Amino acid sequence: MTVTRTPFGTLPGGAAVEAFTLRNANGVEVRAITYGATIVSVRVPDRAGRLDDVVLGFDHLDDYLTRARYFGSIVGRYGNRIRGGRFTLDGATIRLAVNNGPNHLHGGALGFDKAVWTGEPFERDGGSGVRFSYTSADGEEGYPGTLHAAVSYTLTPRNELVLEYSATSDKPTAINLTNHSYFNLGGRGHGDILQHRLTLRAARYTPTDAGQIPTGEIAPVAGTPFDFRAPAAIGARIDADHEQIRRGNGYDHNFVIDGWTGDGTLRPAAHVADPASGRTLEVATTEPGVQFYAGNNLDDARNGFGRRAAFCLETQHFPDSPNHPAFPSTILRPGRTFMSKTVYTFGVTP
Repeated sequence: MTVTRTPFGTLPGGAAVEAFTLRNANGVEVRAITYGATIVSVRVPDRAGRLDDVVLGFDHLDDYLTRARYFGSIVGRYGNRIRGGRFTLDGATIRLAVNNGPNHLHGGALGFDKAVWTGEPFERDGGSGVRFSYTSADGEEGYPGTLHAAVSYTLTPRNELVLEYSATSDKPTAINLTNHSYFNLGGRGHGDILQHRLTLRAARYTPTDAGQIPTGEIAPVAGTPFDFRAPAAIGARIDADHEQIRRGNGYDHNFVIDGWTGDGTLRPAAHVADPASGRTLEVATTEPGVQFYAGNNLDDARNGFGRRAAFCLETQHFPDSPNHPAFPSTILRPGRTFMSKTVYTFGVTP
């Protein structure tokens, strides 16, 4: 297991961006940079042992500044949408930056994906990793409280990529951290993901309105195109005649993970298999939800990132939770620590 640290470029203001490359004895390689705590590449073998990069990303910093759609980055303070960019906290109205029509998305115009984090390599339990940390100032993008956030990426000998998040705040605030990696198990630029077979351990999901904000309903997936409890090709029902499919332009919805109780237990959330390459991805998390997005709006065909060229499985609390008291709470208070863990396990089928 090794970690190497190299320069990745310089921001217009002069801040240096570093890259950390994690490798294990199986040849698996994960590369992440301090800009946005972004996962740049994940190279894993197919059934024949051939390595390829299975996440969308760029080789140059300038592309992340001008063209990335949150590729591989940490989004926060609040991943996903908050209606109208506002919510009520302890009787006060909190007004956030609005950057998605009338709504707040992924932390605002200058969210965590655009911050330069501090990175430090480590070795632990036979794995190698990097810990990124960032301090978000009181009032940043409208959020109250100075928030100290950290995320670590650990590559294990079992081809697991372990993501561990933590945060504290000196004032009550909302938080919903996640990683926004786009996966194509066939390899970056190797066509679409419509034949990938997806299983979601979720009997329910949260339908959205026309602005892709949850209505507050927690609905069963049974009898709908959202039923992935048994493995199904992502493309089998992606254009079905269903109002929720039309609203998301395909799949772009939060699924409620079966059995979540909020006790920090790591639970299976999803499994994806690519029949062509044999690569598989297993997702487990302590979070109550997972946003399945099928890359419906990708349009960077020059780099092979065309429509539905990749999928996201963003482990998370539910979108717009501060405005839905019945959803699991996303409020972090002083003296408490936000903690979350997600494990991506890469494998192959014969």
